[in-house]
Amino acid sequence: MPRPASASPLSSAQKVRGFRQRLRESGGEEVLFQLPSQTVAMLDELKERYGLRNRSQALLQLIEEKGAAAQNGT
Repeated sequence: MPRPASASPLSSAQKVRGFRQRLRESGGEEVLFQLPSQTVAMLDELKERYGLRNRSQALLQLIEEKGAAAQNGT
């Protein structure tokens, strides 16, 4: 359904600010990484293997597994 003429659309910058604000409010934070292609391929493989939505979830999975292993002394 089209917007009414009086409603002004949000700019890209406003949308990004809104996204980041909602992310912070939910306890998250956006971070930009530069990784080797092999590492990105590994994250993509893990993403597919575990049925995750994105690379961020794959990276979080690795971090959580490493943390659990460290707590167990392995």
